[in-house]
Formats: sequence, structure tokens, C-alpha cells
Amino acid sequence: MEKITARTNDKIKYAVRLGESASLRKEAGEFFLEGARLCFDAAQTGVEIKQAFFTAKALWKYEDYVGDIIAKSGICYEISAEVSQKLSGTENSQGVFCICSMKTPPEGDGIDPCGKYIALENLQDPSNLGAICRSAEAIGLDGLIVSGGCDIYNPKALRAAMGSSLRMNMISVENLADFISQANNKGMLTLASVPRNTATDIRTVEMSGGVICCVGNEGSGLTQQVIEKCKKQVVIPMNGRAESFNASAAAAILAWELKR
Repeated sequence: MEKITARTNDKIKYAVRLGESASLRKEAGEFFLEGARLCFDAAQTGVEIKQAFFTAKALWKYEDYVGDIIAKSGICYEISAEVSQKLSGTENSQGVFCICSMKTPPEGDGIDPCGKYIALENLQDPSNLGAICRSAEAIGLDGLIVSGGCDIYNPKALRAAMGSSLRMNMISVENLADFISQANNKGMLTLASVPRNTATDIRTVEMSGGVICCVGNEGSGLTQQVIEKCKKQVVIPMNGRAESFNASAAAAILAWELKR
């Protein structure tokens, strides 16, 4: 296993840029992953691992995870503790990192007309995105639709998702309003989640068929174009003085209602 000890090594600089730049990730079709369990999840899920980096300590401390990662990786490197600090986006790095290929997009639009989905529009906080991925998988949704905002391969989103975004059907779309129109044509029920008392109580909606429920930006909510395309506006009833739910909390409640 080749050793890398210099923080200025080209492979290390590229890995750092990949974690920082959404445009580079999109251009290269690759993403950066940190953490023994997350990299292990990638190996187990069939994600293509092009390069893997391990500190000497990680090679024995996370032996159960590292063996599978090495077996599924194209090239592996042993890195110094200083290089690990350069790569890490966390305070206490585990010393395990991967550069992976993005998953191949699903054929067509990736939607099952009988399935249950949450659609996210312009979500800005990657931790919210990751938390929603984790909740969606736990509840058993058929997939997550992401339009605008932070991308699903943002390192903070990947960490917050705890591997869920690597396993779930993740659908990225350019224009959510157009996507909702296509779902309407397929006979799906499309819902716009809005903080309005005039909207329909989410608990009263019949959801026996395929459903897409849209959740908007943390500050401004859904765009008017998406709200107008959805067949129905829904609200989560609130009894306290708070004006709205956090985006990840709202999405978890809505996802539960979709499957209930």
C-alpha cells in the first residue's frame, strides 16, 4: 500500500476540493466520503470506491470495516495523521476516507406511480437533508426527490444520513414544478406542505395510491410554482406558539403520514 505523508500531495488536494465543491463533484461524477462506517456502507451497498485512504491507526482499529473497503477499492493509500487532519471535516477523525463514483441515475424519472415520496425544494442545510434521508429510509419511503439547494453528496449531508442516502432511491431533478406535472399525469397525488391554517390537515388525506409530498426551503418554503402544480395543499397541525417545524422534523412527520 503506497504511503502519502505530504498534505500538498495532488491526490489529497483533489480529495479536499471534492468535499468542498458541489460543481467539481457534478463535473467529475465523484464524491468524497469520510468515516469507517460510511465507507463500509458504501462498499456493502455496491458504490464504486475508486480510491481509499487510511491512517496506520485506522487499519487496525477499524479492522472489521477496513477489510471490506480495501477489497472493494480500486487503489488504497496509507496516510499520515497530518494528512488525515487535512482531509477530515470532523473534529475527531477516524482516519478512513474514500473517493467514490456517484450512483447511476435510475432509468426514466425513477418514480413508481404507486410509491410514496418526499420531494425537497431548495433545502439549504445539508444536515437537514441528511436527517431527512435517514428518516425516509427508516419509515420506508420509496425514495427521496431533491431539487435545488445543497446536493445529496455534500459531506455533511452524507454524515447526517448515516448511509441512508447511499442505499435509498435518490432522485435529483432540475425543475420540481415540471416533475410534479409529470407525476400528476401519472395519476399520483401531489401535496404541497405549507404553514397555512386554510390548508388540509395532513392526517385527513387519503393516501392509498402513489403520493409525492413536497417540502420547501427552511426560510421561504415552497416556490409558488410548485404549490400551484400540486393537487392539494396540506398542513401539519400545531398547538403551540411556534410558527413552523424545522424542515427535517416536518419531513419526518409527513413521511410517517404517507406510510401510515
